[in-house]
Amino acid sequence: MKSAKISPPSFYRLLPKLSQGPFAGYPRVFGLAWAFVAHTDSHVDPENLKRFINAYQRVQPLTIGELWAVAITLRIVLIENLRRLADQIAEERKASQQAENLANHLLNKGDAVAAMATARLDHYTAPLNEHFAAQLAKRLRNRDPRTTPALSWLEKRLTLQSSSIEAIVQNAQQRMGASNVTVRNIITSMRLISDIDWATLFESVSLVDERLRQYSAFDEMDFTTRNLYRSAIELLSRGSGLGELEIAGRVLLRANAAAAEQADSNEAARVGDPGYHLIAGGRRAFERNIGFKAPWRLRISRFLIQPGIVGYAGAILLLGLLAAVASAALFRDAAGLGWLIIFVVLALPVACEAACALVNRLVNWRLGASPLAGLALNSGVPSSLRTMVVVPVLLGDGNDIRELVERLEVHYLASGEGDLTFALLSDFFGRALGASARRRCIIKPRPRGNRPAESTAWSWSGR
Repeated sequence: MKSAKISPPSFYRLLPKLSQGPFAGYPRVFGLAWAFVAHTDSHVDPENLKRFINAYQRVQPLTIGELWAVAITLRIVLIENLRRLADQIAEERKASQQAENLANHLLNKGDAVAAMATARLDHYTAPLNEHFAAQLAKRLRNRDPRTTPALSWLEKRLTLQSSSIEAIVQNAQQRMGASNVTVRNIITSMRLISDIDWATLFESVSLVDERLRQYSAFDEMDFTTRNLYRSAIELLSRGSGLGELEIAGRVLLRANAAAAEQADSNEAARVGDPGYHLIAGGRRAFERNIGFKAPWRLRISRFLIQPGIVGYAGAILLLGLLAAVASAALFRDAAGLGWLIIFVVLALPVACEAACALVNRLVNWRLGASPLAGLALNSGVPSSLRTMVVVPVLLGDGNDIRELVERLEVHYLASGEGDLTFALLSDFFGRALGASARRRCIIKPRPRGNRPAESTAWSWSGR
């Protein structure tokens, strides 16, 4: 079980724990992974794993964190199983070696009876180890019981254990073969685990994802946005005491209610998406609705964000001023007040540069970057979301246009399919072109190879 300690403590603490059974005190997902490995003889198959998780969730839904922990927990359980097999094989080899030593002692003596006496077989009072008995039987096989009384002794001992030499040898061979198969499965599964797309597997078994997909456009979002929704549901669940499925249900109800209150269709679509209440403007109202208590880290982050750009600039100016004043204080005995003020004024820009670097560092460390919500658009941009990508440029003369068109073509070829248009927003500086060329400029790109040229019209307003 020592390998289970490699999980980060902060993540480990958030996972639900088992209160009883052989894994009491361990995360519930650890028991699930152990049961799956035990039932499949350490052979991990993605489809079997999905069916196993879905069957488990019919009785008890798993949290988002538990589903993400399945991958690392499977690795832990497989390594733990491999350690157990290694210990078992080591014990079997030790027992076999003891049997070898005893057999050598019994067979190398001239007098078999004397050899048995010196071997002190009467000390073997406990049930004989299976591999010990099997190895000893192999060494004593085909011996005359009259000249090798140790064989009779072994048969009597196995009879007392409700077994026989044939059965014990067969069991030992089967057990060794099963161990070899299990070790092979573990090694194969460890390789397979690294190749599995765990994000796809997670979303296929997540009950929260299933609930959001049924009643919203959740499936149309990209993975980063879906993950933002899930992270928000996790945090709201921990701070409100409600289950994650209940949070998902409540946010869907609130989104539908908010959309019904809007007369404008665009506004209804905006507030009718659960993301508006999870990661956007409706978050605070939804928190009050479910009785959410924000953790202290979130409160500090919100306190720092609330002043906005004014607070950011103020923090830089304040730290810079403090640094400049502190530097001037070092020379207070060597200069008068006027010189100190001049020093502070001159040192303030330099101090603000250092303060800006410090504030940026603190902001990146404490707040970090927040990814923007977006659509997956796996089939390209639909006509309902027709988009024009405009690249602003400056033109020195007419020769610049061809180079810009070629760059625009690269952008077009690198982009996805769909109703997506690219354009250049340009202006001419100076009077490099005449007035007529400024009013309208028509460019005909030169053909490349056998590809027919396309005529591209460029319009420009001189206003």
